[in-house]
Formats: sequence, C-alpha cells, structure tokens
Amino acid sequence: MEQPGYQMDSVKFSCSICLDLLKDPVTIPCGHSYCMNCIKCHWDGQDQRRIHSCPQCRKEFIPKPALEKNFMLADLVEDLKKTGLQAAQADHRYIRPEDVACDVCTGRKMKAVKSCLSCSASYCKNHLQPHYDDPPLQKHKLVNPSKNLQQTICSHHEEVMEIFCRTDQKCICYLCTMDEHKGHETVTVAAERDKKQKKLQESRQQIKQRLLEREKDVKLLQQEVEAINVSADKAVEDSEKIFTELIRLLQERSSDVKQQIRSQQETEVSRVKDVQEKLQQEITELKRKDAELEQFSHTEDHTQFLLNYPSLPALSESTGSSSIIVRPLRHFEDVTVAVSEITYLLEDILKDTWTNISLMITEVDVLLSEPEPKSRAAFLKYAQEITLDPNTANRFLLLSEANRKVTAMKEEQSYPDHPDRFTDSFQVLSKESLTGRCYWEVKWREGGVNVAVSYKNISRGASNVLFGANNKSWSFSCDTDSYIFTNKVETPVSGPVSSRIGVYLDHRAGILSFYSVSESMTLLHRVQTRFTQPLHAELRKAGAALTHRGSHPVSPQLPLTASTQ
Repeated sequence: MEQPGYQMDSVKFSCSICLDLLKDPVTIPCGHSYCMNCIKCHWDGQDQRRIHSCPQCRKEFIPKPALEKNFMLADLVEDLKKTGLQAAQADHRYIRPEDVACDVCTGRKMKAVKSCLSCSASYCKNHLQPHYDDPPLQKHKLVNPSKNLQQTICSHHEEVMEIFCRTDQKCICYLCTMDEHKGHETVTVAAERDKKQKKLQESRQQIKQRLLEREKDVKLLQQEVEAINVSADKAVEDSEKIFTELIRLLQERSSDVKQQIRSQQETEVSRVKDVQEKLQQEITELKRKDAELEQFSHTEDHTQFLLNYPSLPALSESTGSSSIIVRPLRHFEDVTVAVSEITYLLEDILKDTWTNISLMITEVDVLLSEPEPKSRAAFLKYAQEITLDPNTANRFLLLSEANRKVTAMKEEQSYPDHPDRFTDSFQVLSKESLTGRCYWEVKWREGGVNVAVSYKNISRGASNVLFGANNKSWSFSCDTDSYIFTNKVETPVSGPVSSRIGVYLDHRAGILSFYSVSESMTLLHRVQTRFTQPLHAELRKAGAALTHRGSHPVSPQLPLTASTQ
C-alpha cells in the first residue's frame, strides 16, 4: 500500500528536462534542481544570448551561475535507487510503440500530449508548459500528438501549410501563393476542411439511409421466404387432394406438378436468400465504411484531414435496387386453380390446360429484380424475332420477307384451308408464343395498323373476332393522327405519332407497354393485368373487314421487325 506514495516522491526527485531521476543534482539560484549535465546543455544553447534562465520558472540569471553538486539531493536519489522504487514510476508516462515521443526529452523519452504546428514539434506534459505560460507561445496551434508533423511543412519554403489551393487540390504555405500558385483559387485549410467535412457528412447520411433501406428489405425478404413456403406447401397439399380424385391416367401428371412446384419453390427461395445474403453483406460493408468515415471525421489536424481525404474510398453504387419490390399473392395459389380445371376437362389436360399448370408454376416470381427498360438499346436486349403464321393469315393478306412482312391485297391469296385461319377480318397471328420478357417493333405506313397480342385460342369466327374486342386480346390501333387502345373498351391515347411502334411484354409481371419509336422512346400506353396463357403477336389492317375491300392495296408493307429495325 506504500508504493503510490513512493512513486510520488520519485517524481519529486526527477529532472524536469530529462524527466528521469536526478543525476549529479545541482540547485540553481531560483531553487529548482536539475541534472548537472541537463542544465549545462540547456544553458549552452543560450550562450549566444548571454542570458540564462530556469527551464521551469523562466527566471533569468546574469552572469551564468556556477553549478555545484547538491549532495543532499544526491543522497536522497541514491536512497530511492537502493529501495528499488524507481521502477515504480508510472510507465504510462513513457512512450510505447504506438505513442508519439516528446521531441525535447533527452534520455528516456516521455510520450507527447500535444503537437505544435507552429513549432513542428511534439511535447510531453512538462515540456508543453511554456506554451501555456509564455504569451508568444500561447498563440501557437496545438493539436493532438501526431507522428506526421513534417507533412504539414512546405518542402519548398519550410513553412506551415495553412492554405489549400483549390486549383491544384493541394495544401500549400503562404509563400507558395506568391510564386507557383499565384492567381490560383485558395482558401484556408480550415475552410476547405469545413467543405470536405460537409461532403463527408453527406456521404455518411447516404450510408445511413441505405442501411435503413437494406435492413427494411432484409426483413421484407424474410417475410417473403415464409410466404413462399406457406403458399408452396398449401399448393402442394391442394394439388395432391385434387390429384387423388383423378383416375390412374392423371397420377403421373400429379407427380409432375409436385416436382415442378418444389423445383420452382427451391428456385424462388434460393433467389430470395441470395439477394438477402448480398444485402446483408452490403449492410456489413456499409457499417464498416461508416465507422471508417466516423473515425476519419474526428481528425483534428486540418492539413492531415485534407492530405488523407482523397484516399478515402468512394461510396460505391448499390449492387441492388434501392428497395425490394415483391408481388404478394402471386405465389402458388394460381397453381391450385389451374390444377382444378383438369377435373372438368379430362381430354384437354394433356394439351392446353396442362400448359397452363406449368405456366402458373413458373409464373411464381417474387422479386421484381429488373425494372422496365428506359432506352431503345435496353429494350433491344429482350428483342424477339417475330415471324407470321401463314396458317392464321386472312386470304386478303400477303406475307413476304420470310413471313416478317404483311401487305393487304385486293385479290385473295391461295392459302389452303386451316382451322386457325382468320376468315372474317384482315388479321394474322405470330408463330412464336411469347412468355417472360420480350420486345419487338412494328413498322407501318399508310392506312394504319392494329398492333396486338392475344391468346392462341382467340375466336376465328365472326363473333368478337377483332383484336381487342374480347378478353383474350389487347389491341393498339395506330392511325396517321391518333392512337386507340382496346380491350373490350376503346381508350383514346395521346402521344407523338410514329411509323414505328415498339411493344414490350413482361408476361410474368403482367405488363404490356406500347412505345412510339423515333430518336427516343416515348411511352404511349401501359397495361397492368394478369396473363393466364402464352401470348402471340398479331397484326390487323386498321378498320379493315370484308365489307371494306377496295380496288387497290389498302395497306402497303406492314413489316414486323425485332432488333434489326
């Protein structure tokens, strides 16, 4: 229990210059004591002034006092050494590898408590005292201890760099503004630090905002994982109940549906978890970057702040969307409805209805990971080459250019009879069935055209045969001065008239969009619905029916194109 007291005594018998126990102690006229060698070295540096002062009280002596060893102090110091209490001095006062050393200390270095930008030196507590006592030194700029003080000094003029050149984006001293940086835009390092600090705060605010969004997205994705699992389990359960009631011929189909559901369930859960994991990684990285910026923002030395600012890592763009969009109630519920249809039409189960079941399973797509394209180049990534089906073309339509162009004619064409042919309207259907994301363009001139999509089983007879006149087709009519969208109800559409119409379909999302294509893409009309079957692209001569036959071609060249036009 006595050790703290002895430790205090050992400090009393330490030299204030070397901060070690007195060696050959001498007492000068003012009463302060030092190591003989320490005070000699100190006064030797003052010989040119011929005035010698005490390092502690600053009292001046003329002439330089004679130095005599203080034997009483020497004996006391020896007693302290013999008791072995010298080691009891507080080690925290001395430098460790990570500390900044006092530039004044001789012998064993004490760790600095402040660095002076004006002196370009670092000081321990004792040697810093003159900066608090002497009026001239009180004006110096003190900062937390720094090992890189030399970087704050101009290498050309040996002056403190207190100015920032915005023209060259570097720290300079006041003399630099008179030569190589003359006429440049300059401010104080404090002013530039303030500007950079604001940008730093903006970056941190963006990180915090993104953190909130990502954490919210992660919770939403977790809920979706649970919803997918519950919905998939319910769909499997309902499907199994329905299939157990079917005859032996349908048992194989039951197994197929179960396998597809499980496969799609695994795919969707895997996709969601992959996105969730990436978001979690981004959250971790954002927190780490925020911690780094937080630590850096507390740098007191303006120059050090500006020197290290350019090396700060830039805030990377998000690998994911700003928010996760999901389609609730679009899981596996529709599968049950589709499976139920097979109980009514046993013969169709191996044809169209079975196709619908498979489509409903693959339609389970929780994440809207990609937004609708914005530019024509982006749309063309989903380009679908369209060819027209001669078996569906009305006999007054001529197909050419590998069935990618159609022209209305006054003479009937010699097409053979076929159940898929349109007989009462100038219409034609594409060969390709369209699912997923796809884009195509229709180029037309004179007379107008109806650009449409429909299910393959649209009526071929006289009743509700026209595209858009029923609930199985969606038609966009183009004329020389107007547009009309039709899905049982006609809707006038405004927009720039163009001889090229772009059609974008996202079957899973239920999105059908029509664009005017010129130097830019202009959205004319967008439909949000639910497609239950694969779609086919279709064309119809605007206003054309058998009662409007003319004596000349009513529609020259209506080519369908994809990425080539």
